[in-house]
Amino acid sequence: MSENLNEIRKGLVGVVADVSAVSKVMPETNSLTYRGYAVQDLAEHCSFEEVAYLLWNGELPDAAQLADFRKEEASNRAITPALHQVIRAFPHDAHPMDAIRTAVSFLGLEDPDTADTSEPATRRKAMRLLARIPTAIAAAHRASKGQAPVDPDPSLSFAENFFHVVLGKVPAPEVVKAFDVSLILYAEHGFNASTFTARTVTSTGADLHGAVTAAIAALKGPLHGGANEAVMHMLTEIGSPEKAADWLRGRFDHKALVMGFGHRVYKNGDSRVPTMTRYAEKMAEVVGDRRWMEMSRILAAEMLEKKNIHPNLDFPAGPAYHLMGFDIPLFTPIFVASRITGWAAHVIEQSADNRLIRPLSQYTGAAQRELPHR
Repeated sequence: MSENLNEIRKGLVGVVADVSAVSKVMPETNSLTYRGYAVQDLAEHCSFEEVAYLLWNGELPDAAQLADFRKEEASNRAITPALHQVIRAFPHDAHPMDAIRTAVSFLGLEDPDTADTSEPATRRKAMRLLARIPTAIAAAHRASKGQAPVDPDPSLSFAENFFHVVLGKVPAPEVVKAFDVSLILYAEHGFNASTFTARTVTSTGADLHGAVTAAIAALKGPLHGGANEAVMHMLTEIGSPEKAADWLRGRFDHKALVMGFGHRVYKNGDSRVPTMTRYAEKMAEVVGDRRWMEMSRILAAEMLEKKNIHPNLDFPAGPAYHLMGFDIPLFTPIFVASRITGWAAHVIEQSADNRLIRPLSQYTGAAQRELPHR
């Protein structure tokens, strides 16, 4: 095969790698859609469980289908004593993303369907991962603090149970709703880096746990899922609204990256941001602390005026999660708990019409040469 010497697209910018029916940013409305439904409408009117069902099945569930889906998810939340033992052995200073990546890999060792890559088996494994990832995240987080794990409660919704296993309590309904909205907004976003990683691993014939473990590794990076953590660290560094504009000008002077801004797909602003910002503002009202959102407002206005760059979803999600009471290192694992739905949908889709993903590169090294005489 001759080398392809056409234009090199660094970062695969603009490259259409495959077809997908899972989600799309509609150019006419600049709106992210899941299976054709605008994500902002889903966030306002549906639960995370309904959206998970939609992503995996193509249509929203009726009442009976939703009840069955919720029952199956809730009944699969417990993790084994063996995994609890492994989690207790993690270093207490391990990053939660490293912890959940390792936990998912261990779940693959335990799963009876691990080696079965058929669609029915993949769907069973996806449900178990959806149910158990929050339990593992919470167990690792609590173990790092020297706290005992909290058993999941099957009577609670997915969002309520997440608070329960992490913090040991379920907050007010408006807080749970804001969190549920964030899960919906984070659930899926086309061929992003972690999803493409999952599809690439799947294309080799590997199993779901392998694909998700790799996807979690990709999601950890600050240029992808880790940005929501970086945003909160940035706001903490700024400290107060009065310092925000000067801090940002200092970043401009040094041509430094400002986290939570810009997006490869959106040209006129991330369509998820208005919804998440509105719920972050509600969280500020509930908690009675407006400084984070006021800082965010100043930064967003300055970035738009000076650089014409819009915020992305991570920008309001960071302070929202902080106001909900979550520690900063948990922000990206929350992303995992949501995005497992999108990853699984893409793994199923990739497997249904698979071809090994294997791009070419243009070689820029030395020409073929002889070994030196010895």
